[in-house]
Amino acid sequence: MKLSSKQVTALLEDHNLLIQGPEAALEFDFLHYDSRQVQEGTLFVAKGAFKKAYLDGVTGVSGIVADQDYDLDLPLWLVTDTQKALAVLSAAYFDYPADKLWIGAFTGTKGKTTAAYFAYNILKEATKGKTALFSTVDRIVGPNPEDKKKSDLTTPESYELYKDMARAVEKGMTHLVMEVSSQAYLKNRVYGLRYNVGAFLNISPDHIGPNEHPTFADYLAHKEMLLDHSDQVILNAGMDHYGEIFERAKAKHDLVLTFNREGADSQLNAKPTVSFRSDKAELHDSYFSVEDLAKLPELTELTGSYRLNLPGDFNEENATAALMMAALAGAKQRAMKKGLDEVTIPGRMLSLSLPGHGVAFVDYAHNYASLNALLAFAKKQSPEGQVIVVLGAPGNKGVSRRLDFAKVLSKQADQVILTADDPAFEKPEDICQTIAEAITNPDLTIHYQMDRIQAIHDAVFMAGPNDLVVVAGKGEDPYQKIGGVDTPYIGDFAVVKNCKEALEEGNFHN
Repeated sequence: MKLSSKQVTALLEDHNLLIQGPEAALEFDFLHYDSRQVQEGTLFVAKGAFKKAYLDGVTGVSGIVADQDYDLDLPLWLVTDTQKALAVLSAAYFDYPADKLWIGAFTGTKGKTTAAYFAYNILKEATKGKTALFSTVDRIVGPNPEDKKKSDLTTPESYELYKDMARAVEKGMTHLVMEVSSQAYLKNRVYGLRYNVGAFLNISPDHIGPNEHPTFADYLAHKEMLLDHSDQVILNAGMDHYGEIFERAKAKHDLVLTFNREGADSQLNAKPTVSFRSDKAELHDSYFSVEDLAKLPELTELTGSYRLNLPGDFNEENATAALMMAALAGAKQRAMKKGLDEVTIPGRMLSLSLPGHGVAFVDYAHNYASLNALLAFAKKQSPEGQVIVVLGAPGNKGVSRRLDFAKVLSKQADQVILTADDPAFEKPEDICQTIAEAITNPDLTIHYQMDRIQAIHDAVFMAGPNDLVVVAGKGEDPYQKIGGVDTPYIGDFAVVKNCKEALEEGNFHN
């Protein structure tokens, strides 16, 4: 993996990124954008909020790509956009691994991770283990335990993206399922990347704030970019703004594949390509059926009945999208049935019965749409019981979520314990107060407990036999982001599990 100066110039020119380049004939042994990772013979990309001082005392840089002249004694490629330049150069440096993989991608406000795990599990079965996964939770590049690592971003920086793709190819992977966030397009992390299949699950206001998207229109526009860069597209015909999204897809594709719940009203007065229906939803799993209404040869295998190893009829939408994607990748129904029957998703819809204290659900739900679906499902499971919720909101991002959470809690919860959830550089008390002040239901009881473990204990302690405790936001995340530090945390599910064990042993107390 090397890059010549001639190759760098040609690549940047091909993408209309180059303003000026050096004449020197050079060869680079390494490429990076982090001064702490520099090796001998590095072509360095100075992206983002780069400062000249970052390279003080750093040896090994023999060329630089930047959007301004930092007056360094180094060959300089001056470009219009360093993020795009990094993506283009990373793809070449890692020998274009995306060209060696079948890639399916999911976008949407909620359900990306769930749908990605569904499709991954099916395709892993169909390809005999040769499928990789890039998700919010994990990046899995091979079949062994050491090939799995925790993700730091839903869609990683372009350099990391291509690096992990190259590792997947090296380990014999032939397929990749990945999540693509709006931020990935906003920050040009996936610039130049094309997908075999792109699925758009849903859209609702999220990631709108000073450090994210300025408006909902901007958020939606960046989500829709996935459709422009996919060979085939799948749309949820039941989502909000479907008409607009369909027109965007139709502009680039002769065939737009769609799905919707059986009997649902069509926003465009056209029946979907695929329909699904709920057959039975229980506390720990659900059963549903899918039909290829359009009778397309490439979707024939998905018509049938399925058991989903996850509760919640709202997960059937995600499963249908995953089945369609897997069918387009050539999966057979046996792999589809087995994949959904055995799927597990870290931190998603984990449930535990609590002796004398009802049932607890632990889920990563962290925006309006996902929390609303989760609490609506919980209420249906025990209409006579209370829904007791434990949640907070992250600091320094997604500020709009705080008011969204208040809206959901006002209509779906009976009691809430507001607590810390990755407060970053904000005070968790201030975040919780913002949520509380926006709650409009006077019958909703509000509690405050900034110690998240204690908050979960309190919720379990106050729950009666018919109540449901919903712990939302962190799932099995092993850290809390506090003051710029990833502070170790045992995870919400582990806390609930400890409560259950204490109840069984008769020594649970608040």
